[in-house]
Amino acid sequence: MPRFTPIETAPVPERAILVGVDTGRSEWPLEESLAELGRLAETDGAVVVGTLTQRLDSPVPRTFIGSGKVEEVVRLVNALEADVVIFDDELTPSQQANLEKAVKEPVKVIDRTALILDIFGNHAKTRDGRLQVQLAQLQYLLPRLRGMWSHLVGEQTRGGIGSRFGQGESQLEVDRRMVRDRIATLRRELETLERRRSVQSKARWDAGIYRVALVGYTNAGKSTLLNHLTGSEVYARDELFATLDPTTRALDLEEGRKITLTDTVGFIQKLPTTLVEAFKSTLAEVVAADLILHVVDANDPNADKEIRTVNSVLADIGASDKRSVLVFNKVDLLDDAHRRTLELSYPGCVCISALDGTGLRGLLYRIAQEASEGDVTMSVLIPYDKGMLIRMVHERCQMISERYEDGGLLATLRASERMSMTLEPYRVEPEESDLDADD
Repeated sequence: MPRFTPIETAPVPERAILVGVDTGRSEWPLEESLAELGRLAETDGAVVVGTLTQRLDSPVPRTFIGSGKVEEVVRLVNALEADVVIFDDELTPSQQANLEKAVKEPVKVIDRTALILDIFGNHAKTRDGRLQVQLAQLQYLLPRLRGMWSHLVGEQTRGGIGSRFGQGESQLEVDRRMVRDRIATLRRELETLERRRSVQSKARWDAGIYRVALVGYTNAGKSTLLNHLTGSEVYARDELFATLDPTTRALDLEEGRKITLTDTVGFIQKLPTTLVEAFKSTLAEVVAADLILHVVDANDPNADKEIRTVNSVLADIGASDKRSVLVFNKVDLLDDAHRRTLELSYPGCVCISALDGTGLRGLLYRIAQEASEGDVTMSVLIPYDKGMLIRMVHERCQMISERYEDGGLLATLRASERMSMTLEPYRVEPEESDLDADD
């Protein structure tokens, strides 16, 4: 007989019930939206034990769902011993409070927004990302301070979905003034980080580096693509919001041009407005990019809807007019007929598999084409004391011919618009260069 009885220390997954309302006005069918909500819950460590739906012309002001459906939720919670009820749409503070009174403590009632914020809180690793998540959480929490955390009385250390707001501080000790002060502090810190990022972005602009941003619906494979193209080891897993913080890596194209690739936060339908506002400094990387690679999971049956969702978010942040390339990822999972249909439906798209490398050479060629779209052919004479500029020319430009003369490096090259502006003071007429561009 063992001397000690082992005690189970592994966390027990919370049991979740999903609730959705079909008003007939959403582009996404309710079943598909709830399936995505279930994946979000699983990403946050819960197990879905039940689902309830209701057809309404508009949500009920007091409890979002009808009184009869509320009673059904209560019965299901008791029958399935659920820990949390997750609504697919955002609840008002009063709706959330009324629903929690109905299901009774310690069962929690949260919405899609709270769930996404909780996932972001778990996945943010950098200081910038953590600050942005805290800001979004506090903006969401502020109108819900009264009563939202009543279920924490007597068990302030209880964890789980929706209970990680405040970064470890009991929400019962936080009043509205303290939250507003913290929001103001976070905004100031983020403004400082945004100014620093702007300086770095301007430095890349001045250096003539072509900037490419990866955007797409969450779990489209952006991080895997970044890793395969640049040889980096950015965290990538088959789950929603596997990576949150933006990551930038350098890449040398075959023509010799150096570019940067930035992996950004994945988008999702019903993306909380508080997140869009809080992540403006991160999404600024997309706005500042020269080219957007819109990565799509080609094997997802909702690919068309996801494309429209991402385009909507890009319009919200002022990036809809950017040059972009539609990249269908995971084509290794498609048959030839499906792939041809994609290529016909979306002319100019690029089909790849970031996992096995299919089509990546063609994608790099397309990036090079886009990067050279505004290139200028020019002849320059750069003095030898401008060593850094000579190095930049070799790194950033496509050399057609070059010759070292007494006065410096004499070269005919193709330069981007930004590099041509930098090189303009050293420009010479082609006939003076004594070089033949065809050599």
